[in-house]
Amino acid sequence: MKFMGYIRPDGQVGARNVVAIMPSVICANDVAQAIAMQVQGTAGFFHHQGCCQLPPDLDRVTNTLCSLGQSPNVGAVLVVSLGCEGTDHARLVETVAKTGKPVEIIHIQELGGTSKAIAAGIDAAQKLSMAISGLQREPADISKVVMSIKCGASDATSGMASNCVIGYVADKIVDLGGTVVFGETTEFIGAEHILAKRAINPTVGDKILEIVRNMEDRAKAIGCDMRKGQPTPGNIEGGLSSIEEKSLGAIVKSGTRPIQGVLDYADVVTDQKGLWIKDTPGREPEILTGMACTGAQFMMFSTGRGAPQGFPSMPVIKICGNPITYQNMINDMDLNAGLILTGEKSIDQVGEEAFALLLEVLSGKMTKNETIKYFSSIDIHVLGPVI
Repeated sequence: MKFMGYIRPDGQVGARNVVAIMPSVICANDVAQAIAMQVQGTAGFFHHQGCCQLPPDLDRVTNTLCSLGQSPNVGAVLVVSLGCEGTDHARLVETVAKTGKPVEIIHIQELGGTSKAIAAGIDAAQKLSMAISGLQREPADISKVVMSIKCGASDATSGMASNCVIGYVADKIVDLGGTVVFGETTEFIGAEHILAKRAINPTVGDKILEIVRNMEDRAKAIGCDMRKGQPTPGNIEGGLSSIEEKSLGAIVKSGTRPIQGVLDYADVVTDQKGLWIKDTPGREPEILTGMACTGAQFMMFSTGRGAPQGFPSMPVIKICGNPITYQNMINDMDLNAGLILTGEKSIDQVGEEAFALLLEVLSGKMTKNETIKYFSSIDIHVLGPVI
């Protein structure tokens, strides 16, 4: 089975072909945004990290940016550096260059300030955009697919319909030799023992239990439980009574195949196949960034109450489990899984529709959030304080 993608010098296959405008620190965001707004074919990665953080978090931010630059959906990278940040912008450029992609860097301080940096950045981004604009899609095997999955703005219909559809697709991708990555460690709580039983060996099972324990301990460290944070007020209003109930529905989207291992937040999928967990929070800006880091060409996103956002370089396919929400937010939702609850279609039928849609998206069809450019809210998940 094939899709049409951009074959990169390192052998990865992209579903999109953008120039990533990548600030190495929050202080460079405005310059990077001005460049991205001016040059066609670019995507901005505007985050809030990169300075006045503990060394492990500065490494984490650098690693995350490096992984985003290696994404198969990114054809070239322009790094926008302030010049005094804590992230390692030199390593970022070097890492991207090793993939064979064109990469440039500008330094705001060295260039003499904002206006001069914007002008230089526009020139550099234009050159990069023109360099990759002529690349053509080629046939690629479905085994090259890395699918990320998530649920957000969930209600009771998510676990009964849209998560089931994504689980069906996840199993199919794995069976075809591809890779599926799921996260939201917070939403394993109360169901982690079920996931651990699906691990390929005790070591992986223990790691699943460990990341959940670490997530719980982070909340306990500040003297409170997770209520109001998880489940969210919207989850509760939508019929989810507890984090355990939410988790039991959330893990359905992972399907039924064995779990091969656990990835850290900034890890890139290289030759890993099958089903993997990535240790991430549940909030959209941070988890979408972490999933784009894996090298995922797209995300399949389950929702019941309606979550419209996407990601700059990674198309996000919204599978809606609530038929009322689908009609109310029809310009944001890509597929109506609520037809399962109304009895009009089966999980398998909607699952096959979702699989057909993902092949189209991989080959160039835009998702609804892409068409309205609802994809600028990203961020990087860090563990320590700003100091």
